Amino acid sequence: MANFVLNAAAREVAQQGKGSSRRLRHAAKVPAIIYGGEAAPVAVTLELRELVKALESNAFFEEVVEINIDGKTESVKIQALQRHPAKNTPMHADFKRA
Repeated sequence: MANFVLNAAAREVAQQGKGSSRRLRHAAKVPAIIYGGEAAPVAVTLELRELVKALESNAFFEEVVEINIDGKTESVKIQALQRHPAKNTPMHADFKRA
């Protein structure tokens, strides 16, 4: 059982790209991707508040995280995190299936 559980929504192909990601960030959401394993990569959207709360703990970077994507649970580890250069808020996250 993971200590960290994040809720996410899957993004369609039409909601991917620079403009869509900017609109998501403006709405206090963070674009992310889950890849690895046998399954295909999945583009998701995370709530900024939930991600910032989880990032406060150093254990978040070491432990397995569960992400609920529209009712389906994925066990992942954070692979990369992009932050805004001035504000230090998360801009994009990469998760790898565990």
